Amino acid sequence: MLFDMRSARYAVSEQHGRCLLQLWSEERNLMRTVAGVEERAQCLRLVTRRMGAARPQTLELVPTSDRRTPTAREATRRNYQRLLERVLARHFIGAKVDGLRSAMDLEHSFGPAYVRGRLLKGTAAEAVIGVSEAESGSTVDGVLTLGILWLDHCRQHGDGRRHFGGLKVIVPAGAWRTTAERMAWLNHAAADFQLFTLDERSEELTAVDFRDTGNLESRLVHTFSAEAAIERCRAGIDKLLSLVPPAARDRVEVRPSSATQVGLLLHGLEFARVRQGFAANTFAREDEISFGAGANETPLTTENEPLCRDLFSRLFLSRHGDGTHTDPLFRLQPERWLEARLRSEIAELLPGLRGDLLYSQVPALSAGDRGLLDLLTLDRNGRLAVIELKADEDLHLPLQALDYWIRVRALNNDRQPAAGNEGGRPLTAFERQGYFAGAEVSPLEPRLLLAAPALRIHPANEPVLRYFSPQVEWELIALTEHWRRELKVVFRKRSGDKRG
Repeated sequence: MLFDMRSARYAVSEQHGRCLLQLWSEERNLMRTVAGVEERAQCLRLVTRRMGAARPQTLELVPTSDRRTPTAREATRRNYQRLLERVLARHFIGAKVDGLRSAMDLEHSFGPAYVRGRLLKGTAAEAVIGVSEAESGSTVDGVLTLGILWLDHCRQHGDGRRHFGGLKVIVPAGAWRTTAERMAWLNHAAADFQLFTLDERSEELTAVDFRDTGNLESRLVHTFSAEAAIERCRAGIDKLLSLVPPAARDRVEVRPSSATQVGLLLHGLEFARVRQGFAANTFAREDEISFGAGANETPLTTENEPLCRDLFSRLFLSRHGDGTHTDPLFRLQPERWLEARLRSEIAELLPGLRGDLLYSQVPALSAGDRGLLDLLTLDRNGRLAVIELKADEDLHLPLQALDYWIRVRALNNDRQPAAGNEGGRPLTAFERQGYFAGAEVSPLEPRLLLAAPALRIHPANEPVLRYFSPQVEWELIALTEHWRRELKVVFRKRSGDKRG
């Protein structure tokens, strides 16, 4: 699932005779050319083309993320389990397929979407995990997290007679890239990781060389002047601030998201914005002012100014450190709130990082339209630091953060001479696009920092992190549980620490 349309927004426009569809949310942004539309039972299927891509892709608008009935879902998973057992027995001759199952095991974070088991051969053994093509894309992408946990479980709970040397991961044909990119950055001295695709129609199992996934499709937009953007939208900003309760105006964060758009935020929640565009049938600049969050965004007019003023008053009464947890305005976008606090207090909280060179929600730092990077900065030695935040438990946090680390690393290694200065120091893709002005970015591998409230760190996160490659220098930062009132570091765990 890419977008939940209850909170995401969209725009359809025409450009040079083509129909353009743009979808965006707090997590990601996507733009496609629509080449065809097909109405089907329970969905609308769009044939789309991505810029620069030769093959079309399909997007589906559906009422729910899984349209199967519970009975059909269970039947599909049972059939896949039987299929996987046949294929493994046929492909790995001499090995015994043992204990394949997909039963729910909440204690160890195993869900029914993944079939897990063991391959036994004498005193040697390997963990196996597979996922069917009938599962959602996000479920398929999550298979490596569950696979690592399954391998660790097999090693911890084995009878001692067999050594589990590795993990075999089976994904649907055509859905291997995300898992392959992640698997390349695991610790292969700790386990023999292998990736296969399974064509469920032909029952053909094919090995994937995850060390050769081709060039990463990382894109980076040019940075912009925040001061110039604010000045450009000054009239609209002043208009909105006049509607904010006077005593609360110093709590408003004015934060540009592009050269022509500035948002007004309260603890990370963007509650109003100013976009600068052209007035109809003229080249004169005109501010488009709106208020409300997400799908509730509303253009500001003279008629709805009282409504806007009332909404702002309720927002500032609800959204503060001592607010009520049952209040929806207090609960909205906790990760953005946590990010806003960390941005403002990073110099005191993490003094080794450059708070003056901190970028939030770095746009288009993605492949396959994966989400936006939470925070990116440099440490005091010029080394890149990728910071991923979670306000609630997330089983998949380590590997999702690894996605961004991989792309930041690729952009850091993309070093070319500056235009017009062929003999000068080669600049990273970040520097060529205007990031980290006045600083020299180190060629060392980026650091990876994961931060979450101490009681919201999923128990499975640390076991997964322990299987990362030694080249990925990670740090798990546990924050105070009542971080809205007071933000402090409770404890830290680093990649070089001894297992305890």
